[in-house]
Amino acid sequence: MRRPHIRSVAVAIAVATAATGLAGTAFAGPATGAAHGVSSSATKTASVVKAAQTAAFAHASATGVSQGDELHAQDVMVDPEGARHVRFVRTHNGMQVLGGDLVVHLSRQLAYTGVTRAADHTVKPATQKAKLTARQAEQKAAAAAKGEAGTAELVVDARGGASALAYQVTVTDNGTSQTVVVDAVTGKVRSSTPDSDEFLSPKLLDTLRERGETIDPSTGIGSSANTAGLLGSGVSGATHYPATAHGTGKTLFVGSVGLTTTATSRGHYQLKDPSRYGTETRDAKGSYTEKFSAGTKFTNTTDVWGNGKTTSRASAAADAQYGVTKTLDFYKKTFNRKGIANNSKAAQAMVHWGKKVANAFWDPTCNCMLYGDGDGDMFKKPLVVLDVTGHELTHGVVEATAKLEPTYVDADGNQYGEPGSLNESLADIFGSNVEFFANNAKDTPDYLVGEKLGLAQKFLRRLDHPSLDRLEGTIDYWSSDTYYTEVHAGSGVSSHAYYLLAEGSGKKKIGSVNYDSPTYNGSTVKGIGRTKATAIFYRALTRYMVSTTDFHDARVATLKAAKDLYGASSTEYKTVDKAWAAVNVTAANTPAARH
Repeated sequence: MRRPHIRSVAVAIAVATAATGLAGTAFAGPATGAAHGVSSSATKTASVVKAAQTAAFAHASATGVSQGDELHAQDVMVDPEGARHVRFVRTHNGMQVLGGDLVVHLSRQLAYTGVTRAADHTVKPATQKAKLTARQAEQKAAAAAKGEAGTAELVVDARGGASALAYQVTVTDNGTSQTVVVDAVTGKVRSSTPDSDEFLSPKLLDTLRERGETIDPSTGIGSSANTAGLLGSGVSGATHYPATAHGTGKTLFVGSVGLTTTATSRGHYQLKDPSRYGTETRDAKGSYTEKFSAGTKFTNTTDVWGNGKTTSRASAAADAQYGVTKTLDFYKKTFNRKGIANNSKAAQAMVHWGKKVANAFWDPTCNCMLYGDGDGDMFKKPLVVLDVTGHELTHGVVEATAKLEPTYVDADGNQYGEPGSLNESLADIFGSNVEFFANNAKDTPDYLVGEKLGLAQKFLRRLDHPSLDRLEGTIDYWSSDTYYTEVHAGSGVSSHAYYLLAEGSGKKKIGSVNYDSPTYNGSTVKGIGRTKATAIFYRALTRYMVSTTDFHDARVATLKAAKDLYGASSTEYKTVDKAWAAVNVTAANTPAARH
């Protein structure tokens, strides 16, 4: 799903600071929580990191750090009320630790207030001497993932309650890659995980084939009125190039929309948005490249992109660019998140990726969205609809924060385990919010996912009553069997809790959609509104979730987030507790042995 490599072991001061950003945005914080400015000073950021590192070792019994460990800051967050949170990845004797991530929480005065940790045990392996050579590990990885192995790297695998010396190997095949972890002592394959997160799981695709059902969404749906005056407005008084321009995207799914583009010279344009960090969509032209630089730029002599039909290669690109920029705008204007990784860098997309690829996915290798054109048989068109883009880019946000990982993957590539299910749920939750944010007349916002795909059941998943999805068998409530549920199906637990928190239980009509959300315990839940519910879930993701967070951990994380934002005695806090109880996630049924 996501590659667990340490991308940088240096403290990235320039990208480390993130504020909640609730004050003055569409998502209001608590009345008493006036926002404080977050200092951009590298010195101040470094002092927060140093304080968190010191606190982690001073409170080793709580944080689990030990001799030989080094903590490498990945993110520094300062809340409006002053609390500090530093997210770390860990190395042990120079080896990266899989499942060793943690978040150290500090007060405004930089005093230690707590920790959220992925591994609840020591990460020191019983031996640090490998019996397998790197070459042997590479051969085992290549055989397991059926591809070409890269260089094996010694790591400590602290996932699943273990602590073992292992090799990590990236295996590639036809444009896709897997991260394989091989035990360095026994030679056993400990895990083999796809690096990209496909929107449609292998299990779902098999179900569609068995049913003889196709995905053939309607296209060429005309003009949308929501263009904000940008259509064809060109360059305003530009004398120097490149210059910001305003063009028209004639998309497949959302009509004609305004797109901010780049005028490279008089009468020449590129599908690149300089107002959003240079965010760009390119044409993979049927290749399986995972290098965005290898994609072909979309250029034109008019600032009009596509024709609303698949006969123009630029139509899918217009959808992709629109979806990516709307997702960026949602995160920026709602949470002051500057880009997917909160580092003020471009988001990227490539359309027409691969040959007859019936999927779309976030690819952490190129840090971009990849969209196939469909296989022409079961899957008729590019999967560039708005909530798919919001869903997949949210996987990028999770990759940059909690790095939620599936617990295990079967031989067919289906993923299982509650952290992976929570990841899919968050992608559905925030993907739906992107729809509400965009408020496009041709893709009206709702709590449905994939409603424009042309499926017989009229949606792929839904948040109010997840089990109405018969294709994936999505579940409404938690049970001890949830661990063994495919992640898209398992996502229903936290998606349902979110919907109940936002909108409440029972019947409700929002826009043109009728909802009727049940509860496990027959309780009645009165929602606090989508604005507050989403603020709570985002705060929980960025501050209180780590790679191993399961549904019971997520309950605790959202309660902590609600306490931060609204207080422990607030209606919001109490409703978070009620919403989780309504999907059978309570403190009382927390499993004694956690997977």
